[in-house]
Amino acid sequence: MSFKRKSLVVALTTGMSLLASGAASAEVLFWSTQAKPVEEAQAVREKVLAGFSGEVDFQPSDNGPWLTRVEAEAQAGEGKIGLLGSLHGNLISLSDNLSDLSDVNVDGVNSTFLELGKLGTDEQKYIPWMQATYIMAANKKALPFLPEGADINALSYDQLIEWSKNMAEETGSPKFGFPAGPKGLKHRFFQGYMYPSYTNSMVTKFRSAEAETAWNKFKELWSYTNPGSTNFSFMQEQLLTEEVWVVFDHTARVADAFNSRPDDFIAFPAPAGPTGRGFMPVVVGIAVPGTSPDMAASKELLSYLLQPSTQIETLKATNFFPVVDVELPADMPAAVQKSGAAIAAMSGSADANPGLLPVGLGDLGGKFNAVYVDAFERIVLAGQDVRTVLDDQADSLRKIMEEAGAPCWAPDAASDGACPVD
Repeated sequence: MSFKRKSLVVALTTGMSLLASGAASAEVLFWSTQAKPVEEAQAVREKVLAGFSGEVDFQPSDNGPWLTRVEAEAQAGEGKIGLLGSLHGNLISLSDNLSDLSDVNVDGVNSTFLELGKLGTDEQKYIPWMQATYIMAANKKALPFLPEGADINALSYDQLIEWSKNMAEETGSPKFGFPAGPKGLKHRFFQGYMYPSYTNSMVTKFRSAEAETAWNKFKELWSYTNPGSTNFSFMQEQLLTEEVWVVFDHTARVADAFNSRPDDFIAFPAPAGPTGRGFMPVVVGIAVPGTSPDMAASKELLSYLLQPSTQIETLKATNFFPVVDVELPADMPAAVQKSGAAIAAMSGSADANPGLLPVGLGDLGGKFNAVYVDAFERIVLAGQDVRTVLDDQADSLRKIMEEAGAPCWAPDAASDGACPVD
């Protein structure tokens, strides 16, 4: 055989082998709005995806360009994106263009979040990938004052009020702290915790009798709250000074307390009310667009991302917590260990009732938040009549929803058009 002919045979054989291997391990374009910072994106590529058997091109993007490309590929009827990663609110707008993932094994994945991933349909439009949220934290000095028979991981709001009363009366000063300062996240408490727990709603039942009960309960809790709370924003500071013993805040805003003095503080779920254990998860989902060039490879990567070991690496890379039942390694920071256990208990509770971040408000998000903050300031701080305030604020809320044209989100029932305010 001549050298030229032999070279041609080798080239053809090699080329066919490469084509075969390429077909078996097609590169999946993972198009994500999460892990955008350079160090996070690098950690996802080098740590999170390192154990995947196939090839992955992880590309984080800002929301605008991310959505533009997804919609363009959907409109064209073909595309290169294999897997999508984004917040629940972004995936809602793409529902019609997402593949049904009902055939993916989701053993161990949080059932509450899986239901959210159906986006009001009978199909599994996305599968939860990771989460962040708000929790309760306490100095262990507060534990002797718990009401008799109370379970720290399954408290009710009535028990929280009684606990706060016990601490105030028996120590001589109020020990409950709340982030009511100018930079505090108080609006998220009212939207995602109090309202779902008492009304099973965030918008529609804003002025309901149940909402009136909720505000009166919070007024009662406020009477045992440290008055300095109107200046508190990051509750880890007040925990460390022991100005307060029990607080509510975002996981990131109590982390320093857990990491600085891990033996002194505990984390636990938010309380429950008559309509469940309201909490506000920041849910990030993973989905497969209908235009995925290799559906099998996309689903293989999706399944890999749900493995317990991958979920732990994702936590290390992004500081977002797992959505599957995992045991966190002992070498994780104290804040991760403690917050992770509280989040798992809260989101996995039988009465879990998530109130999602607002969706579809655009630049009216600030005005939406102000409705709840104004209600707090008028009812709790100024002592105005609850019914009068709720009626006034409901008018403002209704105008915002109608101007935005935003449909309802959980826990409110789906709506055609703007979410109604009864």
